[in-house]
Amino acid sequence: MTDMSAFAELLSRDHGLCVLNTLRRDGSVQSSVVNAGVMAHPRTSDRVVALVAIGGSLKLRHLRADPRATVVARAGWEWATVEGTAEIIGPDDGSVGPEELRLLLRAVFEAAGGTHDDWDTYDRVMRDERRAAVLITPTRVYSNPR
Repeated sequence: MTDMSAFAELLSRDHGLCVLNTLRRDGSVQSSVVNAGVMAHPRTSDRVVALVAIGGSLKLRHLRADPRATVVARAGWEWATVEGTAEIIGPDDGSVGPEELRLLLRAVFEAAGGTHDDWDTYDRVMRDERRAAVLITPTRVYSNPR
């Protein structure tokens, strides 16, 4: 099952907060609380889980070594999980130009429910912190029964 509607609905109920799980080199799991959203992949239009990560973060290092990721959203006793493969699009990955990255980071931020009063400052901080977009294409989606 790859329908992410339950996952997206749960994200909207808790400000986009969810837990991202990545794999360390030794195979153990590293977990981070992140803001994420569901959006269309900028190249394929497939629905992906999208988040922004600071350059040099452990999550990015882990995903570059092994792109498998699991994301769990919850609200109350309801939860939904997306397992998939992560693609990193950022200044250290050379996959897009600066303008395309700037617009993608804004789109991911908005998909996660974010708004901003000063986009120029947002863009500067994203650039200074070498932020990257992480797009997780689902291979498995599941949740507890409602």
